Amino acid sequence: MALAFDPSYNGYSGGDPRHVSSADVFTEDFSAAVDYLGTRDFVNRDRIGVVGMCGSGGFALSAAQVDRRIKAVATVVMYDIARIASEGWQGSLTAGERGAMLDAIAEQRYADFEAHAPALTPRGAPIGFDENTNPFGREFGEFYSTPRGYHPNSITQFTLTSGMSLMNFPLLSKIEWISPRPILFVVGEKAHSRYFSEDAYELAAEPKEFHAVPNAGHVDLYDRTDLLPFGKLEEFFSKNLA
Repeated sequence: MALAFDPSYNGYSGGDPRHVSSADVFTEDFSAAVDYLGTRDFVNRDRIGVVGMCGSGGFALSAAQVDRRIKAVATVVMYDIARIASEGWQGSLTAGERGAMLDAIAEQRYADFEAHAPALTPRGAPIGFDENTNPFGREFGEFYSTPRGYHPNSITQFTLTSGMSLMNFPLLSKIEWISPRPILFVVGEKAHSRYFSEDAYELAAEPKEFHAVPNAGHVDLYDRTDLLPFGKLEEFFSKNLA
């Protein structure tokens, strides 16, 4: 049995205000999913594993750090959302820039309170893009903003004030606690997100595996069935959830 879910406040999941992004809540979502699976009479509680893709990969690892019911965890093109919020792309955010962002978020909290509704970030996946668009935005736009992956519930926007909590709660500070349960990191060979998995792999304790898919970018491993390593994932979980 496999259970797929939207994170709280997003997609078909409940919760208000809509489009909150929370390191704490999104991590808890994985443990809530284990609660549900582990109370089905046809599920073996000792054979529950987790797969997390993109940002959900970081949240899956965070959950596994403290939820020992998760017996094996695999990530696919993992993004550490809290890290990029607090540090910027590959550590490019300066202290001054971060401070300015936090000041702006603090003011936005007043505005949201008075408006009784939260303001949202610009789309992470732009609608309408060309060769001059930021390459990361264009890559996400080619998926989320075209028939390839478009859905009205996947607006790639979050509340502006979500950034405050994301900066404050690191996701992978206890990744070594997952051991001796195994981790599989799957990345695209050419994925712009690869460094997140490489750094997490170095921090994680054994047993751990790192699998790079040749000639694959980040979004390629969302839906390119010719590239997704189904065999590797099946092998990993078959071995570790036996």
